Amino acid sequence: MRNVLIAFIATCCWMAAAIGSEAAPAAADPVLEARVNKLAEELRCLVCQNQSIADSHAELAIDLKNQVREMLKQGMSDKQVVDFLVQRYGDFVLYRPPVKNTTWLLWAGPFLLLVAALAAFVIKLRRRPPNAPLTAAEHAAAAALLRGEGIQQ
Repeated sequence: MRNVLIAFIATCCWMAAAIGSEAAPAAADPVLEARVNKLAEELRCLVCQNQSIADSHAELAIDLKNQVREMLKQGMSDKQVVDFLVQRYGDFVLYRPPVKNTTWLLWAGPFLLLVAALAAFVIKLRRRPPNAPLTAAEHAAAAALLRGEGIQQ
């Protein structure tokens, strides 16, 4: 039993070492690193589902973050870095794309769908037939059910 436990612990340690990777490079300047992290939160990972490059562990996201770090080290402003990435990858790289002619449906689409669903619901409610009153036989059957008697036909 002891040998099995030792083998299990050794295997777990070996797997943890195999899965682990190097830590992401950090800038020596904490102000620069704060700028990199701020920009990374605003940029979308191009291969992930709705993640910023700050949250993503994809290789492309790490490369983009390193590229942002290098551009900031070269003295580019935040706006220049974002403009460069938008020029290269399009508005999709922005986590919050701007409202313009090509993206207005993206911004207004959910509200338009909500209005359409509410309109369809109201139309369906208005077109349903009114409830007909109960006949005397149906009234008697309901009263019998309420008294706990079975329905007799």
